[in-house]
Amino acid sequence: MVNDSAPVAVVLSASELGLERGGRELFSGINLQLTRGQLVQIEGPNGAGKTSLLRILAGLSRYGFTGQVERHVPQLFLGHQSAVKGLLTPRENLAWHVAGESSFTAAAIDAALAAVELYGYEDVPSHALSAGQHRRVNLARLYLSQAPLWLLDEPFTAIDRGGVVALEARMLAHLEQGGTVLLTSHQPVAVAYPLLRLDLTTGQLQ
Repeated sequence: MVNDSAPVAVVLSASELGLERGGRELFSGINLQLTRGQLVQIEGPNGAGKTSLLRILAGLSRYGFTGQVERHVPQLFLGHQSAVKGLLTPRENLAWHVAGESSFTAAAIDAALAAVELYGYEDVPSHALSAGQHRRVNLARLYLSQAPLWLLDEPFTAIDRGGVVALEARMLAHLEQGGTVLLTSHQPVAVAYPLLRLDLTTGQLQ
């Protein structure tokens, strides 16, 4: 769990980030310094490179961009794809995803699945679940993560209103404990917390 008494500290910094695709500049001159307790949304029109920037910041795109990124704390990246293996159950998928971060009991894993309304589906093969349920398997990782920095790409996609409310509450708890959230979203972010916006068209954080 993130320590709520931790001092303000930089969790991620980036300088002069730029990206071109197919001879077209998506963004340039992105300078960013994230500290504990910040909620930041990456904004820009479709095709502006929001997901690409998030992947660069997460260290998942190592080539093809300019600038530098420094990550100072452990992070959790959740892409907009479900990343759920169909032959595994939700319990097995979640256990596999969090294995590299820490050791969790079966009860903790089941509690995380219950928190995203997958109680009773723990042992159902994931190929039998809906797209929304696949998303919930991924989002259950947020109830186990000990990473101070969360990088979330379209986290509200394919979940119903109840799931959105629960996710907003989980994000708020993480922020109030000193965690940091950087996300993209086509939906309004209604977390009851000060929201900063990184505009890709200007490169400014407001």
